[in-house]
Amino acid sequence: MANIVWHHATVTKEDRRTKNGHHSAVLWFTGLSGSGKSTIANAVSKKLFELGVQNYVLDGDNIRHGLNKDLGFSAEDRTENIRRIGEVAKLFVDSGQFVLTAFISPFARDRQLVRQLLANDEFIEIYVKCPLEECEKRDPKGLYKKARNGEIREFTGIDSPYEEPVSPELTIETHRHSLEQCVEQVIAYLQHHQFIHIAH
Repeated sequence: MANIVWHHATVTKEDRRTKNGHHSAVLWFTGLSGSGKSTIANAVSKKLFELGVQNYVLDGDNIRHGLNKDLGFSAEDRTENIRRIGEVAKLFVDSGQFVLTAFISPFARDRQLVRQLLANDEFIEIYVKCPLEECEKRDPKGLYKKARNGEIREFTGIDSPYEEPVSPELTIETHRHSLEQCVEQVIAYLQHHQFIHIAH
């Protein structure tokens, strides 16, 4: 862009990681509405906080109250929603923190665009897998019922597609495992890849 020059920070991402004593990355929770993305993201965040790991949760609904309140749910707006989240998430990674994002993010190309914003070990796609029937049964916000009644258009899983991740870093099946087990899967992944170090 004309007349805009990237300003390099005096304190680097590596400096912040060294001080924090852990890696920084995006934990990108994707899945159908009602699959448990926000619940797991917040539970993992609490566990990381207890372990002294700097982190922050970006939740789909919360972001649409502020940063993305001008966006609707058309395919174009969904893409822009995820693009903005990707840019914000990248800033959190640069600050030396883990950022946990809970977004349906139904389109594979949009998730791939976010992945491309980051280094190879900075984007961890976590597929929160749960059958549509189970998500609809849970329906915590009553959205499936509204979608079935025609009150909501372009609703993912009903009249708008959800493209399942082909090779996510982690798949969590919330209809098969307890919340505690799901959290443990994420923490174990981070430990295994030496992104965090837990003293025993």
